[in-house]
Amino acid sequence: LTAAPVPAGASAPREASAQATVPSALSNRLPLERLVFSHPVAASALPPLALSPALPTTWRQVASNAVQAVATEALAPGVTYRIPAPTGVSCTTRCVFTGVRDTSVAVATDVVWEDQLLAQLGYLPVTFTPAAPQATPSTAVGGVFTWAYPSLPNTLRAQWGVGSDNVVLQGALMAFQLQSGLATTGQADPTTWADLVQAANAGTTDPHPYDFVHVSMALPETLTLYVAGRAVFHTLVNTGIPVSPTAPGTYPVYLRYLSQTMSGTNPDGTHYSDPGIPDVSYFHGGDALHGFIRASYGFPQSLGCVEMPFSAAKAVFPHTPIGTLVTVTP
Repeated sequence: LTAAPVPAGASAPREASAQATVPSALSNRLPLERLVFSHPVAASALPPLALSPALPTTWRQVASNAVQAVATEALAPGVTYRIPAPTGVSCTTRCVFTGVRDTSVAVATDVVWEDQLLAQLGYLPVTFTPAAPQATPSTAVGGVFTWAYPSLPNTLRAQWGVGSDNVVLQGALMAFQLQSGLATTGQADPTTWADLVQAANAGTTDPHPYDFVHVSMALPETLTLYVAGRAVFHTLVNTGIPVSPTAPGTYPVYLRYLSQTMSGTNPDGTHYSDPGIPDVSYFHGGDALHGFIRASYGFPQSLGCVEMPFSAAKAVFPHTPIGTLVTVTP
């Protein structure tokens, strides 16, 4: 076969091979793709990089024979994009890709951006002050996070860290998902991210104050409820007996019942079934905050739950929506 003749007055196309590098996970802080050519190629002559789902991009020159593609809109964490990776290019005044192989890459969760959005919306016990003006309220920018409630126990504050996928962040995300009518998974899936960005742009902040529950197993055992950083309620409680203890730690409330029949097996092997247990908030496996009638309170008596008088449970329950953190300390 012979090559087709080049029309009179036209320049012969200049061919170049291309070596494409695509990251293993996409991020708003990294280029989508880097191309290194076998000879110099101008970024301005290249066709747009067509991602699926569609995302506007631009080419930037990083060397005479190297370019990189960057997104001109924010990537949605959790979304998987199909990215064309060219293997060759043919150029006259403009260039066309002569060979392309597709690769699929997911956008990594941007935890710092997640921190920023949830802080701006009031779901975290921290505030966020941007270091520079934001193009929109949802734009990811550098800034300063400040603990908002100095009166909250240090055990909670110690578990918070910028850019760390910690239980404080998980609880905040669950609270946001609940408010948005989403599944309360505590995971930043694409739907949750889209709603976070939309809420930030609309200024739709958390309509509820920041609630927190601290259970101390030091005798006498107590529960303290914090609302908007202030201790507003205190009661004696019972936690788990030695053979079925309440696990120390911090956990988000994940399931609630106004009333429930609780049943199971006692340590001696006998069965129990207790109907009408009121104001139940599960926070760790089968451990829950709830009302339970006892002759006295303040020492281990339960099978892992945090029991309290009916009146106390009624006072606490409105402040333990899904996502509320419960810290249990020895």
